[in-house]
Amino acid sequence: MGNLSDLGREGIVFTGGHYGSQPEYLFTRLNDVKPEMIEEATRKAREVAEKFASDSQSELGKIKRASQGQFSISDRDRNNPHIKKVRVVATIEYYLSD
Repeated sequence: MGNLSDLGREGIVFTGGHYGSQPEYLFTRLNDVKPEMIEEATRKAREVAEKFASDSQSELGKIKRASQGQFSISDRDRNNPHIKKVRVVATIEYYLSD
């Protein structure tokens, strides 16, 4: 907040209805992190599926069906709106064999 005048000189303007207005922080690099997030979600899904297969005395097969769900971007918490939490949901179904 102390650098608002510097930002104004660069063409970035903040407006608000009252003194307590908070800036809004936007995450604009989703495409930069998306491939890595999908890779991690797929890897973790396989780890969980392997545990299910092991517990049921089955063997994990190939992917039967997979879908990428929605990506969500939210503030980490109320006190740190500049730190974002990015989440992806992936649904992956595997074949099991006995």
